[in-house]
Amino acid sequence: MADISLENKTVLVTGAAGFIGSFLSKRLMETYKGITVIGIDSITDYYDTSLKDERLSMLNSCGGKFTFIKGDIADKETLVSLFEKYNPDIVVNLAAQAGVRYSIDNPDAYIKSNMIGFYNILECCRHHPVEHLVFASSSSVYGTNKKVPYSTDDKVDNPVSLYAATKKSNELFAHAYCKLYGIAATGLRFFTVYGPMGRPDMAYFKFTNKLVKGEPIQIYNNGDMYRDFTYIDDIVTGITAIMQKTPEKTEDGAAYKIYNIGNNKPESLMYFVETLEKCLMNEGIISAPGKKELLPMQPGDVYQTFADVSDLQRDFGFKPSTALETGLSSFARWYKTYYKK
Repeated sequence: MADISLENKTVLVTGAAGFIGSFLSKRLMETYKGITVIGIDSITDYYDTSLKDERLSMLNSCGGKFTFIKGDIADKETLVSLFEKYNPDIVVNLAAQAGVRYSIDNPDAYIKSNMIGFYNILECCRHHPVEHLVFASSSSVYGTNKKVPYSTDDKVDNPVSLYAATKKSNELFAHAYCKLYGIAATGLRFFTVYGPMGRPDMAYFKFTNKLVKGEPIQIYNNGDMYRDFTYIDDIVTGITAIMQKTPEKTEDGAAYKIYNIGNNKPESLMYFVETLEKCLMNEGIISAPGKKELLPMQPGDVYQTFADVSDLQRDFGFKPSTALETGLSSFARWYKTYYKK
């Protein structure tokens, strides 16, 4: 592994108005001297854009060198001109059309952003060489794998959603470009990221909105599901550590590696809901637990996710460890302030 200093570097963060992208950009500017963050985001209306505006406002007011470009990575001309103008040293690709269920009814959005957009990123890194490309994959690539915890050595050839298939494709594209063009790239399989200012399409956020309105919350597979919930600060700590080390070359000569970033502690969906309700009650957002509507498993869903993070621990001396109650308490405090409850 080659060490990379982030001081005085220019970092391109795609999806900078997104949940992970905004928190990463903030951490970079607050931590590394002289760093310049160039953010690009297409600000789609997949969820409430006012939340994206709020994140951008946070970035513009945190005192770092931040430049924002509203644009789509699927538009090659936009991306090429950005690389030519800013000449980034490191690229972190977090732009993607997210969501498993949404991909079932809206496949075009996933092909455009996750496939064409990522291909454009790789082409730009090929023609405008960077020190390191770090890109988001997803725990969804593990599909219906029965073996747990999920290891990056496991076969991932059975995606159960188009979203998962696009993320697996990103890993294959990146490996080919590393091998052919000498790019150094690291892919990160994120496990159910949550926290303040998060995505409203995620379960914890949707549950909260319904509990506040007194509406029943829908719990799939009758609550018999497990997720490796990973707090946003842990995700960002993992990304920043990984940005600073390029992967060793593999036997085939590609400087390419995949890591899981997950809490390595799956929680049952019912425990998750009870903990969320407790945190919301502590903040006075709701006064009592809500009604539950138990439903069967949904298409594209998996029974459990569980990250093996031994590689991450070995190479970086770090593993996510924020307790669910700590993370959800932080979310509840933010929710109360943001929605002025």
